[in-house]
Amino acid sequence: MSEIRFTNLTWDQVKTLDQVLDEVIPIHGKGNFPTMEVKPKDIIHVVKDQLIGQGIIVKDARLNGSIASYILASHNGISYKDLDIIFGVELPSNEEFQVVKDAVLGCLLDFLPKGVKKEKISPDIMKEAYVQKFIKVCNGHDCWSLISLSNNTGKNLELKFVSSLRRQFEFSVDSFQIVLDPMLDFYNDKNAKLTKESYPVVVAESMYGDFQEAMTHLQHKLISTRKPEEIRGGGLLKYCNLLVHGFKPACMSEIKNLERYMCSRFFIDFPRIEEQQKKIESYLQNHFIGEGMTKYDYLMTLRGVVNESTVCLMSRERRQILHLITMMALKVLGELNILPNTEKVTCFYQPAPYFVAEAWYPTYVTSEPSPIIFQPYHPLYFHGSNGMG
Repeated sequence: MSEIRFTNLTWDQVKTLDQVLDEVIPIHGKGNFPTMEVKPKDIIHVVKDQLIGQGIIVKDARLNGSIASYILASHNGISYKDLDIIFGVELPSNEEFQVVKDAVLGCLLDFLPKGVKKEKISPDIMKEAYVQKFIKVCNGHDCWSLISLSNNTGKNLELKFVSSLRRQFEFSVDSFQIVLDPMLDFYNDKNAKLTKESYPVVVAESMYGDFQEAMTHLQHKLISTRKPEEIRGGGLLKYCNLLVHGFKPACMSEIKNLERYMCSRFFIDFPRIEEQQKKIESYLQNHFIGEGMTKYDYLMTLRGVVNESTVCLMSRERRQILHLITMMALKVLGELNILPNTEKVTCFYQPAPYFVAEAWYPTYVTSEPSPIIFQPYHPLYFHGSNGMG
C-alpha cells in the first residue's frame, strides 16, 4: 500500500494560515536602521514577482517546518519560532544565486518606513542592516540558499530558495510543507472574501512520507525520524529541543540506536570543539531567546544524550564536549542569578554522586565545602570560592 503524502487543509487550518500570513512581523535593523514591519503574505508576493521578473523560474512557495506544524495542530499547543518560507526555484549556476540575493535585498527597500531616503542604500548595506544570516550551498544533491531576516525576539523570517535538497526534514513532526500559491492567488483577487463557504483549496505535504502517520506523531507529540545519519548534525540539537518541549520517542526500543546515530553524525560534521561550541551557541541564540530556564533544561538534556549515546569519541574529546555543555549550562544559571558568580566556581566531574538532588535544578547550601548537585544524569558538584550562599 503506497503512502499518501498530501492532504487538503480544513477551514479552521486555512483560517490559522491566513492569520499567520497576515500577522505583522518586525524586522529589526542594526545600529540606526529603523525597524521594518512586514506581513509574510506581502513579502512572499513581492519576492516571488521580483524573481519571476528577473527570469528565475519559481515553481511554488511553501511554509515549512514548525510554522507548518503550528497551522496543522495549533489546538494541540504546538508553537513555532521562525517563519520558514521555501521558494522552489531553478538555480543552474552561481549567476542565479546572485540574482536571487539582489532581488530579495532590493525588495526589502520597499518595506522601509516612509520618510527613509532609499537612494543611497545599496543591497550590501541592506544585507548588513537586516540579514541575520546568509547561507549558500551548492554541492552534490543540494543546491539552495537562505536569507534570514533579523528579529530580536527570535521570530526570524527565513526565506529559503531551493533548487534541490536531498533531505528536507529532520523529524516527522517538522516534515510538513504547506503550498502557499492558492492563498497568494486568493489575496490577489480584490473581491474575494475568506469565508467557510468560500476559501481556496490549500495542500499540505509531509516530506517524511506518510502524512497521517506524521500527523499522528504531531498530535501526540511523538519523536520519529528516518536515517538520522543523513541529516547534517544528525538532528541531535533538534531532538533535544523536542524532548525539552514535552515530546517523547514514538518507539522506545529504537531510540537509543537513533541517538547513537545522531551523536555520531553530529561529531562527524563538527569534529573540533570550537565548531561544536559555535553550533550549539548558534542554536541557543536562534531558539531560546528569553527562555533562560528552558535553555538550562535544554543544555542538561543535551549533555545527558551526549553522555549516554556517544560512542565515536576518544575519552579526551568526550570529556571536552561534556565540560563545554556543563559550562554553558552553568553560565545560564549565572545569568539568571541562580549562582552568584560563575567565574569563581570550580567544576568537578564525579561518576558516582556525592549526593543526588531529586530535582533537575541545583540544590543550594550556605557553607563550604558542601557540594551543589546541578545535573539530572551524572551529578556534578561545585565548590565556590568566597562562599556560595
